Amino acid sequence: MAEERVFKKVDFTLRPLSEVEYEGSIFTGCTFISAVLSGKRFSDCLFDGCDLTLAVMANTVWNNARFVNCKLLGLNFNACSQLLFSVEFEGCMMKLSAFHKMKLRKTRFMNCDLQEADFTETDLTSAVFESCDLQRAIFFHSILEKADFRTAFNYTIDPEQNRMRNARFSASGVAGLLDKYHIVIE
Repeated sequence: MAEERVFKKVDFTLRPLSEVEYEGSIFTGCTFISAVLSGKRFSDCLFDGCDLTLAVMANTVWNNARFVNCKLLGLNFNACSQLLFSVEFEGCMMKLSAFHKMKLRKTRFMNCDLQEADFTETDLTSAVFESCDLQRAIFFHSILEKADFRTAFNYTIDPEQNRMRNARFSASGVAGLLDKYHIVIE
């Protein structure tokens, strides 16, 4: 197990991760493009300025992992192990990422680009989408109870197809809840 190690600007597409378990490690400016992270375990790790585009994450464990200013394009988080899954995202590019059928209760997404992300049948109870771009993100049969969308933008969410009790929205964002009715709000 690699404990409390710091990795700076390592290209893990050329040199795969050697350990199975990483605890308290910091990855700064590292490249994981299409890297195979399957079966790896990351506990209390920070990924800062890393590129994990299209990384393969079958049964990867993310326990208290934090991603800051990372490129996470097209990631299938739903392929990860759900056991102990807890993550936080800040300033990340997350277009086309999939969270299908996941439990993301209380997960924080801050200043993230989540365009075309898939949250189908995802439990987002008390999740926070702070200043996030949700253009064409999919929310279908999702649990959005107590979720905070007050500063999120470009979302389209159908209240009839999602559980939304006590979800929070700004007055200017209400139009995204009425899109399917093709009405004009002025």
